[in-house]
Amino acid sequence: MKKYLTYLGIFFLLCFCTPILFTSTFPQDTTNNQNQETESKKEAEEIVPSTYDYSEYQTVKLLHKDNNKIEELPLDEYLYGVVSSEMPASFEKEALKAQAVVARTYTLYKMIQNKGKHGEADICDDSTCCQAWISKEDRFARWDEEDQDVYWSKIVNSVNETQGKMITYEGKPINAFFHSNSGGATEAPINVWGGSGYPYLQSVQTSGEEDYSQYESEVSVSKKEFEEIIKKEHSNFEIDFSKEDAIKVTQYTEGNRVKTIQVGNLKLSGVEMRTLFGLRSANFKITIQNNEIHFEVLGYGHGVGMSQTGADSLAKQGKTYEEIIHHFYTGVEIEDI
Repeated sequence: MKKYLTYLGIFFLLCFCTPILFTSTFPQDTTNNQNQETESKKEAEEIVPSTYDYSEYQTVKLLHKDNNKIEELPLDEYLYGVVSSEMPASFEKEALKAQAVVARTYTLYKMIQNKGKHGEADICDDSTCCQAWISKEDRFARWDEEDQDVYWSKIVNSVNETQGKMITYEGKPINAFFHSNSGGATEAPINVWGGSGYPYLQSVQTSGEEDYSQYESEVSVSKKEFEEIIKKEHSNFEIDFSKEDAIKVTQYTEGNRVKTIQVGNLKLSGVEMRTLFGLRSANFKITIQNNEIHFEVLGYGHGVGMSQTGADSLAKQGKTYEEIIHHFYTGVEIEDI
């Protein structure tokens, strides 16, 4: 009887324990998955407050060209809209900080040197006249939702972490020109706009710009279109495409852009050719290919001052915003306002 009861006890024990053995789950090691999720998830930076006392430059009176209205903004708040409009937020932080200092300097230069140009306003939001600007709301509408907070905090901190900083030459804010891509070398302003130029704006070499989409572009027009476009500005234009030297570059600038070019019976500047044919820059090669005139273009913009893609390339090489600024602007200082 005891033996029977022993077997019966073992039987019931097995019936109770077996489901536990087969249904119990062990904690899964999710450490790696959590780490991957943390690494892949973009997180906004904690905003660094702007506390600098700008004294007489506390606010900027901004003229909106689309409605001709003037909006008054705190200087750094205005710069949030400039930096977010002028440089991709995906660029390196040090490049964005360099852009912030350049934009602040350019703004101060305009406020001091161009008083009255826009009536009661200090500066306008037209990039062809002053520098571009966009509101936070409009900027967010153009970014993917997942990037909005990340990008905005990155831009705000780039401005706030450089608050009060400006670029000077002989103690005065410089005319801090900038552009998209230099094509490998920046340009002296005398070769773009004439005049005597500025001593701090010299031609400098920049590496790494060929990795950006702004570096190369092409434009082709028919021979007929080529003649028609030039004749709109020069009614006396004549050209014999059968001649070997019908189109010939006669002089290059220090930045390797076309300075002068002989086109038929006309001697034109590279800047004018760029304007006439909508080229991204005056750094171009021009060839006659059957019935077409073909332009191969390097760079994007006038080429004067800081190249934005060049700044990003330098930042990727470990350069600080101060080093980037000193690379593009010769003999300058970075000072507090």
